[in-house]
Amino acid sequence: MSSSSSQQQLTPDADEAASIQQNQHQHRQSIEEVWFLKEITFRYPPNSTDAAPKRVKIITQNFNGPCSFIAICNILILRGDIEILPYGRENVSYEFLSQLVGEYLLLTCPDVDISAALSIMPYTRKGMDLNPLFTGATSFRPAGATGGELKLFAQANIKLVHGWLVDPDSPEYPVLQRTKDYDSAVNLIAEADHVANGNLVVAEGESSHYDDVPQLGGSSSAAAGSSAGGSFSGAAGSSSSAGGAVSGTSSAIRAHNGLSLDDKRKIEDAIAIRTFIDHTQSQLTYYGLFTLASLLAPGALVALFRNSHLSVLYKSANPEDSALYTLVTDYVFLHEPSVVWERIEDVEGGASTFVDSDFVRSSPAGGDYAGHTAESALAAMESHMASLTLTPEEQADAQLARQLQHMEDEGEHELRARNRQARMEKEQQRILDEAKRFKPKTKKKDRDCIIM
Repeated sequence: MSSSSSQQQLTPDADEAASIQQNQHQHRQSIEEVWFLKEITFRYPPNSTDAAPKRVKIITQNFNGPCSFIAICNILILRGDIEILPYGRENVSYEFLSQLVGEYLLLTCPDVDISAALSIMPYTRKGMDLNPLFTGATSFRPAGATGGELKLFAQANIKLVHGWLVDPDSPEYPVLQRTKDYDSAVNLIAEADHVANGNLVVAEGESSHYDDVPQLGGSSSAAAGSSAGGSFSGAAGSSSSAGGAVSGTSSAIRAHNGLSLDDKRKIEDAIAIRTFIDHTQSQLTYYGLFTLASLLAPGALVALFRNSHLSVLYKSANPEDSALYTLVTDYVFLHEPSVVWERIEDVEGGASTFVDSDFVRSSPAGGDYAGHTAESALAAMESHMASLTLTPEEQADAQLARQLQHMEDEGEHELRARNRQARMEKEQQRILDEAKRFKPKTKKKDRDCIIM
């Protein structure tokens, strides 16, 4: 057999292997883009006290899912603008939801060009470019040529807010008022670092402590002009480290007496900006929290930008409460019916509390009682304690009964698992089939689920 004929036989095998690898990759992507639904109750509009709370199914976020798109869909679901049918379904895909949102936009904006909003929707699976201004809770600079991100929120009638605000009484306010937005702040720091010959970002004696911070010459070019949220993530976790940055840059200024007044002003402004960002790692300030609480009307449902993610923010309609809550969409709480909202108590999230659909404080069970409400977990614990008072014969009978019940439960559990697996495989195959017919435009640069 000639070498040419051998090569002709090997080529189809190579193509087949490549095709199998591509299908496996699409299969993994389809698994990550199947999101489970959780049932809650919610009353909207909130002032409709005559109407009973409505049962709805919200979308939970698995893996490092598309928080932007999930937040948009959950707001539309809570408002009743879109509905997931049939109600008994347990999961949804991006294709299913994007069709719902697209139809909603077409119906609600018949006389408006929504091409920019529709074109940005496929990219919400990976992230969105949002550039907040430090002086306004509803102020964002558009990113890209079309500004499709902001148009998507505007045409879906969803208010976009953030609490990363600088206090007007703080020493950093004049600088941030001039700089205005996050991208401009990053650019200024990069320019000042270049003026300081790389001594601005890295503090004296702590070169490894600021490795994550963008520096000019090598890594700063990627940081300058970038919307990548978390550019300063992990750069400084305390005020002492921020002080180290300031002291290091102060010595850098003294070492360059030949700097012009404009360059010295630029470095001083960069130090003030850097101090603010170092002290607001959670991208929420107390001034911003108070501003949101006073800005939003009772019962408002908005999209909150925080920690480089989007979440659903709700202001209680109860005049005796008026607190701010974020919708809990983490997949780990899928089987915790008492965990629906998280009350914002502070800027770090350490004092936050979970509440149920009625905004009553919840006590998620976890551990052996995961998936139980506080009441059912207590009943299970009381049953266990009662068994400790039985006679040996009664305990043996009870043990046998538990074993029989356990075997029955295991059989039922295995049956449910097989049914669930079959539904998942059917849903994944459907997604693969749809993916062959629908191929969204590719973007030059993939982004993780980091917004900015």
